[in-house]
Amino acid sequence: MKKIITFNILASLSYLLLTHAGYAQQEHKLVWADEFNGDSLDYSKWGVEENALGGGNNELQAYLWNKKNLRVEGGNLVIEAHKDNPNMSGTTRPYSSGRIRSKLRGDWTYCRVDVRAKLPIGQGMWPAIWMLPTEEKYGGWASSGEIDIMELVGHEPSTYHGTLHYGGGWPRNKHTGKKYKLASGTFADDFHVFSILWEKGQITWAIDGKPWQTQKNWYSEKAPFPAPFDQRFHLVLNLAVGGRWPGNPNAETKFPAKMLVDYVRVYQAKK
Repeated sequence: MKKIITFNILASLSYLLLTHAGYAQQEHKLVWADEFNGDSLDYSKWGVEENALGGGNNELQAYLWNKKNLRVEGGNLVIEAHKDNPNMSGTTRPYSSGRIRSKLRGDWTYCRVDVRAKLPIGQGMWPAIWMLPTEEKYGGWASSGEIDIMELVGHEPSTYHGTLHYGGGWPRNKHTGKKYKLASGTFADDFHVFSILWEKGQITWAIDGKPWQTQKNWYSEKAPFPAPFDQRFHLVLNLAVGGRWPGNPNAETKFPAKMLVDYVRVYQAKK
């Protein structure tokens, strides 16, 4: 009951702040959510990804499907990275972790997404909340786009990034975005609500209901604006370890490292 009451208060506050700032022109309704109140992952909403391919970024983790790396407990989704040298079909990686997606279980064109999460920090940590195109109408990455709601690189524990990827296929891809820095503390200290409001021709990022970045300028090599952000996207939640952007863990990086997600809520404008 307490979580439901808190949800109503926070959702109303977030909506009011976004509306007051001029970023919401219509009332939104909740269309999809996971509160992670059970004792296992809801597979009607999430698929689990397993691979040891490094994500195209020279990442060092293998994504595994087990309770050590991926579970629901205490009202949270727990994505946990370990330094344990997992072996997957003959491929060994230094670290294990978890990654889930809502593909074909939750896909939307134009929506507001709120994710309340507490993030791991430390050199080499790379938690992410992001969206990918379900049908890839304009071709492979990044021709069909990518929306990064939140990415944190662990050596910058007070900062997260909001980014769009678009343009053409690699290496003709482009990206634009900004970063948000906390006034004090780190993203490991407490939970925060990471949001986007995705409208036709405009995407706004917010934290704890406060908008801080809006993007309106992107393009596609395959179709006119607002492509590629005019098709169905789904959610991805993961905790990567190492790679070209965050760098690799060092002796001070603490394992196991946990990414905690209290809830995921998706809204769309009432018609």
